[in-house]
Amino acid sequence: MPPVVVLAAMIWGVLLLAACVGVAIRAGTQSERLLAFDAVTLVLVVLLALLAAKAGRGYYLDAALALALLSFISTIAIARYIRERKVM
Repeated sequence: MPPVVVLAAMIWGVLLLAACVGVAIRAGTQSERLLAFDAVTLVLVVLLALLAAKAGRGYYLDAALALALLSFISTIAIARYIRERKVM
């Protein structure tokens, strides 16, 4: 992938990250906040993948995969907590 395309995608990703953090701060309900933080982690996974493509290092992809798995598990746990209002 050309370096200009990776740089443009990284800049776009940082702008999206700032927008998602803004939405998370202004969110009114817990469900909206959960979705906003899920979007933040999705953008962070994409940024880590782009960083791996730019730097040519595989451990950034490992970090992206770990973050995606933790995000999935935490989203399920928090959604279940919001629904049932109790901790397992």
